[in-house]
Order: sequence, then C-alpha cells, then structure tokens
Amino acid sequence: MNPSAPSPVPSTSSPAAPRLTARDFDQELIDLYDYYVHGQINRRTFLDRAAKFAVGGLTAAALLELLSPSYALAAQVPEDDARVTSDYVKFPSPDGFGEGRGLLARPAGAVEKRAAVLVAHENRGLNPYIEDVTRRLALAGFTAFAPDALYSVGGYPGNDDEGRALQQKLDRNKIVEDFVAAGRFLQAHPESKGAIGVVGFCFGGGIANTLAWRLPDLVRAAVPYYGGQPPAEEVPKIKGALLIHYAALDERVNAGWPAYEKALKAAGVSYEVYIYPGVNHGFHNDTTPRYDAAAANLSWERTLAFFHQQLS
Repeated sequence: MNPSAPSPVPSTSSPAAPRLTARDFDQELIDLYDYYVHGQINRRTFLDRAAKFAVGGLTAAALLELLSPSYALAAQVPEDDARVTSDYVKFPSPDGFGEGRGLLARPAGAVEKRAAVLVAHENRGLNPYIEDVTRRLALAGFTAFAPDALYSVGGYPGNDDEGRALQQKLDRNKIVEDFVAAGRFLQAHPESKGAIGVVGFCFGGGIANTLAWRLPDLVRAAVPYYGGQPPAEEVPKIKGALLIHYAALDERVNAGWPAYEKALKAAGVSYEVYIYPGVNHGFHNDTTPRYDAAAANLSWERTLAFFHQQLS
C-alpha cells in the first residue's frame, strides 16, 4: 500500500465508498501483482513479497483481493440490455481444439451485415469484463464475437485464478489456432460484411497482433491493448492497419515496442501508437484498481473511431 495514500479498506458505513485506484497502492505492489497474474511469480511469492505493504490492519491476502477484479463493476452494458442481442455460438476449429465457442453480440433488431470485430480475452478465459466489452462493441453498431480459449476444458470457470491456471495448462499453439478459426468464422458469418477488425487485451493484445499477420487478407484493422509483439520476420505479412495502445508504466510489455516499431516501419505497415502516461498494464479493465478512466475512455473512443473508419 502507498503509505501516503488513505487506507484502501472499503468503508462499511456508506454504499458509496470511493473506488480504489492504482494511486492507492505502491507501484512496487502493482508490479508484483502484474508478475503474479502473468505467471512470473506464484501466489505464495506474491504474498511473501507483498507482506511489507500490509499496513493499517491489512494482510497480504487482503491486498491481493483488493487488487483482483470485481466483476460486479463490469456491466456497462448488462446482459439483458434490450439494445443488444447476444448468445453463445460454436465454431469449427480443426487445427485447434476441434470446436470452439464464444459470445456473439450485435445490435438488436433486423438481421443485417455489419462491420465485424473479434474480441480476444486476457490470459484467463472469457470473463465478464470481456463479455461486456463485446456488448459495448455491439452497442456501437458492430457484430462482435469473443471466443473462449477455455471452452475445450469447460469454459471460463467463474474466477480468474482458476481460469488462469486452466489457460496455462493448454497448448498455446492450439489456443492461437482457435482464435484463427474464430476469425474465419466471424468473417463468413451472415451478419459480417467480410473483412474484420480485432481488439485484444493483454494476452489478447498479443492475439490481435498475431491475427494481423496470420489472417492478413481478413484482418483489416487490429487494436492490441498492451499486447505482446509478433516476431519481426512475420510483420511484413500484415496488410491491415494497426492502432496500438500501451501503458507507460508497463515496462514488461513495452520492452518489445522499439523492435516492433522498427519492423513496422521497415515493412511499411500503417500504424498509430499511443502510450498513455502514468497508467499501468490493464488500464482499460474497469474491474480492478489498475483501471484508469481517462486513459480507458480516450483509448476506447480512438478504438471505435478507428474501426468505423477502417471497416466502413
């Protein structure tokens, strides 16, 4: 915890207690949490290292809970929103796990062809935040599809720790092939105009970068949020445009940007990049303290405008 900030213990006397932000925590603790959720340290190591921040009656376990997602905060577009039609649909994935499933969302009303966007989740399956992002895209006028990499093992299990553990056990190459198959499925869907966009977050940001070169004739626009970069030798295959979002405090992911930018320039790929100052990896995810409303809103405005421009 940041000793100069007020104690992050939520108030029990008022239902309108202030929402925690990254500024309520020491940056070293935020970085420890990032290492934990990306498998670089285990839970025990996180708790051991976080113990020095456990002040004011908090435990290290309580800090972990405070930093973890609260999906009650995710429903910007509720599941029962009458403006959106959404359901789970299956798709063939012969080079992946055989069959995939995902959430398909589109504007309510008449069936028609629209610009279509694939949504790639983080490293823990199709959780409520990613489902909400998918509905947000539908509300913005797109046909949106979010595959669940965990479908072959029963789907997102209801909490991120289990989801992360399940995804770590799966063959990463097969996960990628499932997303490739999902892209082809969306491109051919009756409510898709054809060429597609891709947006992804964290692990899904890496998937967005990957699909840009794996499906160059289908992906017209890719938007990776703080995603891992593709091998330099694959970059010349990209035909679509890129809109790239990074968090300035995300040293782990940002380390790969200079080489990626060099490859993009050498290949003549159309791209825009924004590095948002003072924010952390995961700043778009509005279910955790790492969320930054200003950066999230600005990046999302840019993302929607980019998709409308590139997929029109």
